[in-house]
Amino acid sequence: MPRSSKQKQKLLYLQKLMLEKTDEEHGLTVNEIIEELAKDDISAERRSIYEDLEILGAFGLDICKIRTNTVRYYVGSRDFQIAELKLLVDAIQSSKFITRKKSLELIEKIGHLVSVNEAAQLRREVYVTNRVKTPNEQIYYNVDKLYNAISGNKRISFRYYRWEINPELGGRKIIKTARRSGALYRVSPWALCWDDENYYLIAFDSEAQIIKHYRVDKMESISLLDEVRDGGRQFESFNPARYAKSVFSMFGGEEAQVTLSVDNRLIGVIVDRFGSDVFITREDSGDRFRITVPVVLSPQFYAWVFGMGRGVRIISPEAAVEGFRARLAEFAE
Repeated sequence: MPRSSKQKQKLLYLQKLMLEKTDEEHGLTVNEIIEELAKDDISAERRSIYEDLEILGAFGLDICKIRTNTVRYYVGSRDFQIAELKLLVDAIQSSKFITRKKSLELIEKIGHLVSVNEAAQLRREVYVTNRVKTPNEQIYYNVDKLYNAISGNKRISFRYYRWEINPELGGRKIIKTARRSGALYRVSPWALCWDDENYYLIAFDSEAQIIKHYRVDKMESISLLDEVRDGGRQFESFNPARYAKSVFSMFGGEEAQVTLSVDNRLIGVIVDRFGSDVFITREDSGDRFRITVPVVLSPQFYAWVFGMGRGVRIISPEAAVEGFRARLAEFAE
């Protein structure tokens, strides 16, 4: 590129330099700025640097300076602080539905939102290698397709998979097989829910006339259909957060209003599971309380109650009590 043409981009290069190379702990003197710009074949004088920094500051870039034995300039506040980006990195690292490859790509992009020195802190905290991650590289794009279908009010079709043991190899290999022998599922998507480190699509099944959910990482060949969604009446008062709280680990089953007797010391467990807005009533003994919450009666719910030991008892309905007794009989066998 001709020198004169690149010279016109000096202000852009200066902004890029300040964002990449400076922060509160690392500033640049005017001479160092001139030297850095020269590496990109851009000449500058001290007076022009002062003027350009003022222009960037007036434009909204937080240009700060600190005086020691000399004056150093740096970018102060940014759209994201390093502590906020560390939270995002932690979320990406711990998300099973994001593949290892995509996790590393996203963390690398997040590093561009801070200076190179602060980005090094993010890279030192990357622990993706040994975490459980989905092998489905398409999930990142599947989520985008599903959001497009929801916003476009369209039905979708897809193939749904499950994990099985391959009997041909003596049960030594886990393989992915298509449900319904590979036949397409056709549903109306209404919401996406992130629960227990997995992404779920909440949709209306027109054929069964019920609301169902599907693990997004087990969905493939997603297509938007030229058909308007149905199930609008069922979703008029639908609350995804309440749905996720009532469905333990997103296992299906019959929903019921379940009354539980809970030991006072387990109040934190109840808040973690059902939220802090649940209504509680104290029992006469004083050391226990009762709550009534919507719950899907699934094996996972009974396993949760079992794990609480004497701390949680199912009071009603009778179907839930009998269901738990049946599970206990299975455990005893």
